[in-house]
Amino acid sequence: MRNHPSWVLLYRLEWAQLASCCELKGLKILDFGSGFGTTANYLAKDNEVVAIEPREDMIEERERVNNYAQIIGKYEKIKDFSDGSFDVVVCHNVLEFASERAEITKEFSRVLKTGGVLSVVKNNGPGRVMSKAVQNRIDEAMNLLGDGHNSNIFGVVNLYNHEDLLKWGANLKIEKVLGVQTFFGLQRNNDVQYEPGWMDKMFDIEMKVADMEPYKSVSLFHHVLLRKI
Repeated sequence: MRNHPSWVLLYRLEWAQLASCCELKGLKILDFGSGFGTTANYLAKDNEVVAIEPREDMIEERERVNNYAQIIGKYEKIKDFSDGSFDVVVCHNVLEFASERAEITKEFSRVLKTGGVLSVVKNNGPGRVMSKAVQNRIDEAMNLLGDGHNSNIFGVVNLYNHEDLLKWGANLKIEKVLGVQTFFGLQRNNDVQYEPGWMDKMFDIEMKVADMEPYKSVSLFHHVLLRKI
């Protein structure tokens, strides 16, 4: 699944958007909820990376072409690091599943250096509704419109607002909110994703509309880039 074109493109977009806020070279980076280590492994090519992941089964299958420190555990492990330890903190599609969102974000802001970047990728409610409706999953779309919950293999997706990150953290400001996966998650023809040139063309149009309305408001995910002040 990790090698499917749609997943490869998703990571490529997230990394490119993060790079628009900081030069990803020679930095100390924390990847919280690192999963299979795809992002940690990518960032470790030119940076010193610490990854934290609670699920041992995912860590066993993690990508490890590049060297990075892998820690098994939950958010309490962040407390082992001193104030201002990291230039960048990455948390992609994790906070929706954590009941300790406020505590986690507070720790993120503590371990970030002044001027450092917090990269949070989160589900976008309207984008989820649109995706399910377009895929003819009408009952699920109606359920979400009626304050229902989306869920996946990781549990229930608990939506939150961008501004909640400011309340939970300390000395953070939102620098950018970018759309991720506006178009390619809506396609039903998966075979086209393997055609030559598809990846680059879709990457270009996704990046083009990432900071444009109304496209951003209906993207499947939002990439919230915050800076510590």
